Amino acid sequence: MATRENHDGLLGPFRVLDLTDELGFLCGKILGDLGADVIKIERPGGDPARNIGPFYRNQPHPEKSLYWFAFNNNKRGITLNLETARGKEIFSRLISSADFVIESFIPGYLKRCQLDYPVLSRINPRLVLTSIAPFGQTGPYCHFKASDIEIMAMSGCMSLTGDPGRPPLRISFPQSYHWTGSYAAIGAMVAHLHRQRTGQGQQVDVSAQACMLWAFSHAHTFWDLNRHLEKRAGSLMTGRSITGAKMRVFWPCKDGYLNFIIYGGEAGRKTNQALVDWMNSKGMAPEFLNRKDWKSFNIAEVTQEEIDEMEEPIARFFQRITKKEFFEEVVKRDILGYPVATVEETFEDPQFEARDFWQSIDHPELGTSLLYPGGFAKFSEAPCRIWRRAPLIGEHNKEVYCGELGMQPSELAELRKQGMI
Repeated sequence: MATRENHDGLLGPFRVLDLTDELGFLCGKILGDLGADVIKIERPGGDPARNIGPFYRNQPHPEKSLYWFAFNNNKRGITLNLETARGKEIFSRLISSADFVIESFIPGYLKRCQLDYPVLSRINPRLVLTSIAPFGQTGPYCHFKASDIEIMAMSGCMSLTGDPGRPPLRISFPQSYHWTGSYAAIGAMVAHLHRQRTGQGQQVDVSAQACMLWAFSHAHTFWDLNRHLEKRAGSLMTGRSITGAKMRVFWPCKDGYLNFIIYGGEAGRKTNQALVDWMNSKGMAPEFLNRKDWKSFNIAEVTQEEIDEMEEPIARFFQRITKKEFFEEVVKRDILGYPVATVEETFEDPQFEARDFWQSIDHPELGTSLLYPGGFAKFSEAPCRIWRRAPLIGEHNKEVYCGELGMQPSELAELRKQGMI
């Protein structure tokens, strides 16, 4: 049998079998970025997600989906029908040499296929199976399907997004899938650490609904601590003062929007003073702000009247500066805040350029190369990067089935004829 693909990445010696749909694509990609040999297993004919746009040069085609390119690079690709006896037998052989399996079927599907964790762990006791579902593997909703908008709603995110008095909103891009995929990768790595210490594999149960709780930071703790349910407040923030005062989060500036909040605590007091000092340098800080004792400022007791009084001159100041000026000064003056960047501005960010973040990846099937966001981190001992483009449909069938499982080309042809691959 041929040796598995091995990179210099942190997970170079390990293999992942990726059975996920959009809910888990990013999990496999993260493990691939870390150097694991990720084999994306698609149904014969290809994964339906290949039909998600946008497409290269606006040409709808299963081999030209930019969505597929983005979330399935760093993976090899094979096709296999898991619902047949022969498909299960082939998958079982792949399991014997795998370290991770990630899947996002509706709970119970793998059991019906006789490929659930008890079966797989008998084949390979060290296997880590990461199971991703909208609502986890147990509970009253576990068999429910859900798209991004249902996950956003059921997690509570939408209830806090949008303007008060208007309908709840979700972020337009299906972000819940990527929160879920990233947390699934973390869960897989925690199980991997346990395996390295004990030699035992385990199943990781990932709920997309639970993952999204962290998308709105500390908001859910208001009920736990105060029995108070937060409400959406548009560009304002509530819940930081016992008086019910609302503070502005997003501010118009000369060429877009900025994020800044009048903070409390030691870091906030330092930030508030630094902003006043900056305003003074431009002759725009009113006397009452200069007189304010930020060391004794208590955000928990501030009134709406006080907030409104402070925010009015700050708003005038921000309207006279650009996002670039703001970012340069917050770094220089150690102020908590950041510009709200467009996609173009993110692409042109000098920080990404300094880190060599963007990678050019060859696409021979398109006769060109495309620029990608590169590795999500830099490690001192190993690279984290894109190793390969996303696979074509069944691109590595021969490499895996013949080169690694020892099948004959004639056997592969017969499997293809029977619709097994």
